[in-house]
Amino acid sequence: MIEHLPEDRPSAASVGLSRKDFISDQEVRWCPGCGDYAILAQMQKLLPTLGIPRERFVMISGIGCSSRFPYYVNTYGFHTIHGRAPAVATGVKAAQPELSVWVITGDGDGLSIGGNHLIHSLRRNVDVKILLFDNRIYGLTKGQYSPTSELGKRTKSSPMGTIEPPVHPVEVALGAEATFVARAVDTDMPHLGEVLLRAARHRGTAFVHILQNCPVFNNGAFASVRDRAQRLEHGLYLRHGEPLVFGKHQDLGIVLEGLAPKIVTITPDNRDRVLIHDEQASEPTLAFLLSRMTYPEFPIPLGIFRAIQKPTYERALIEQVEEARRQMAPDLTALLSGPEPWEVDRP
Repeated sequence: MIEHLPEDRPSAASVGLSRKDFISDQEVRWCPGCGDYAILAQMQKLLPTLGIPRERFVMISGIGCSSRFPYYVNTYGFHTIHGRAPAVATGVKAAQPELSVWVITGDGDGLSIGGNHLIHSLRRNVDVKILLFDNRIYGLTKGQYSPTSELGKRTKSSPMGTIEPPVHPVEVALGAEATFVARAVDTDMPHLGEVLLRAARHRGTAFVHILQNCPVFNNGAFASVRDRAQRLEHGLYLRHGEPLVFGKHQDLGIVLEGLAPKIVTITPDNRDRVLIHDEQASEPTLAFLLSRMTYPEFPIPLGIFRAIQKPTYERALIEQVEEARRQMAPDLTALLSGPEPWEVDRP
């Protein structure tokens, strides 16, 4: 058990690593055109810039297409069982808090059988980074509907259309009081890189919802923001301290009408009413409002919904263990000469 936590993150100074150091010798076996390739490339580009030795990274996954990730990144890793990656990651971080621990999961793995583990990892604020790949389908098992599939979605397991509303991952994360919640798109690689960097630098649980495509079993998933031209029209980029504006000409804004968001064309008369994004708000009301906005009624918010600081689980755990040791350290002499003597029978 590590007896302390470093007070600061490793410096951003180079440790002599490059992207090639994080490319494993395993053949990448995703379908051509899968969004996983873009996410893998961004991660392999990001990791050597963090100033952390390669042996201090751990990739942990569950079951699904996304969960092959640990094989393709040349670090330590675990390919665990369905939905349990957050629980395994919690154990790794509690035992070795100096490690940089990443959970790679999908909309099926993380939000169905793994939903409970995900929620508790978020509420505990374990210092792990959780990347949830969302293509709204079970790809590995060949096309059944997933927890994020749209209502009425026709799939192999719902030939007449789904009858249950979808889970909204960002809402779940905010409801669990996650300290860092973000969303990005697989094909928007510069923005995805920015979000992953912010997640890596965050102290506490960082949850990143990544919208991606499954070209084989759900082609066109999130088409409204995956194509660059569409993204300019239907994506709302969240920038801390800046107004919530979107559109090709940045002439549309989000205002409040009562307690509900409303899209307006920006004019001199209503410009002051456009909401200003505050990712550091102590309570998540605005972030939750944004998380409820979905296409086609609203643009899809992209970026950092919330980024606040709270004590991490593993730091509190270590401090509690150390305090228990101070309070309960046994006095062997007092124990042996105390009021309850021991009698040892001879054989």
